[in-house]
Amino acid sequence: MKFSQSFIHTEKTAPKDAVLKSHKYLVQGGFIHQSAAGLYSYLPLGKILLDNITNVVHQHMKASGALDVLGAFVTPASLWAESGRLEHYGKDLLELHDRKDQHFVLSPTNEETMVDIVRKRIKSYKQLPLNLYQINTKFRDEIRPRFGLLRGREFVMKDAYSFHTNEACMQNTFNVMEQAYKNIFNELELDFRVIKADSGAIGGNTSSEFVILADSGEDDIVTCSSCSFAANIEVASTIKNHAADTKLKSLKLKGLDHHIILAKTDELEETKTKKALTLDEIQILQENDIKQEAVKSDDYIDNSLKQVIKQGQDFYELRAACDDDQCPECQAKIKLYKGIEIGHIFQLGDKYAKPMQCHFLDEQGRSKPMLMGCYGIGVSRLIAAVVEQFGDEQGCVFKKATAPFHLNIITADIKSQDQMQLSEQIYNDLSNKGFKVIWDDRKERLGFKLKDTELLGFPYYLIIGKNSTKNHLELVNRATKTQNLFKLSEFYDFMANCYQ
Repeated sequence: MKFSQSFIHTEKTAPKDAVLKSHKYLVQGGFIHQSAAGLYSYLPLGKILLDNITNVVHQHMKASGALDVLGAFVTPASLWAESGRLEHYGKDLLELHDRKDQHFVLSPTNEETMVDIVRKRIKSYKQLPLNLYQINTKFRDEIRPRFGLLRGREFVMKDAYSFHTNEACMQNTFNVMEQAYKNIFNELELDFRVIKADSGAIGGNTSSEFVILADSGEDDIVTCSSCSFAANIEVASTIKNHAADTKLKSLKLKGLDHHIILAKTDELEETKTKKALTLDEIQILQENDIKQEAVKSDDYIDNSLKQVIKQGQDFYELRAACDDDQCPECQAKIKLYKGIEIGHIFQLGDKYAKPMQCHFLDEQGRSKPMLMGCYGIGVSRLIAAVVEQFGDEQGCVFKKATAPFHLNIITADIKSQDQMQLSEQIYNDLSNKGFKVIWDDRKERLGFKLKDTELLGFPYYLIIGKNSTKNHLELVNRATKTQNLFKLSEFYDFMANCYQ
């Protein structure tokens, strides 16, 4: 593609509400266009990015044995009523009525739709297991959409749903999908972790989350310094034994008759506390420092205080993990990082199949609810995640699998016949060999072109200037900023080694 014939329009300034580099660079670079709060259109460069990531996901999903389908984006609300989520999902679920006053929702996820598809077609254990996946638009009515593609209202997701006769079969597919996800994120060259996580609104008892490590992440991730243990702070059960002279604090929560007791230096972890004490919400009404003798027998005491309070009370998992806690698996020190969720896989059991009457006949002819797994990847979110992890102060930095173009040929002076001829020869030669090349043939200053190529983040750029000849070509690595000189034949060999 020639730059002069493309629809690439870069901007000097970032959006006023942009705080993350992915939001800034993707808008400035002309990858995406904001239509409304949390709603983005993909411009040509953004669409190529989305397609590149989509293709990687398709490749590994199909290799896993999953079957590609496409569910309806608009879902009958009656299906959500069957599962019980119409009432419980909350205001993130956007509901609407058509001209016949029929009730629908815009799908944030598609468990109900897939159950409806399967229950009408699968009747026997002989037809299971089954794993259906799609890459489709979703909508979640975020109360405060922000961070560009990382927390939009409309997004593209890969979601898969597996159906099983027993737990062993469900576990097997869960393992297969975990490996498929690892293969996807490895091909995208992401630095990621697989962590234990809370299942949230999706449900089920077992889930694993895939996160990339990034300072801009919203999730707090606990990792071990020695073994492979990693968990979201919402479920991380690390080891901490406070000393006998530890100072304490008491928390009074709305809807809770008795007090929560923590070490003064610890913080309450809301998700763990909700589960431990069966609460729908956490609202702290009062917090006071107390002495050990003031602790009552019916107070809720954190596990870390077993060496401090020895009155025989029940202990609960209530505190948030901290740096230098001990790993629950090997007792080495743990450390906290910031992370961005890019995928989540769940073992759902019969959470959806049972209320929605998704049954099969077993070998004895008995009717049983199918067991399910579900598996999500934020495909559009991955675009932002890639920029967050690899981008620098100048702009995006794309790797082989995601880059819209592998090489940008920059003609320093388009009035120079020699520079234009050499640029065109290299552009045609590489394009004919199947390389993804863009040629910056615009009537702009070299400095302007260089600033744009750094913003856009293509892996390499070749500067064709007054000193450029077939025996003297200057190639720059965008990520490292290193420059290498090649003869034309050597340059072609280098490109072939990188991309073929």
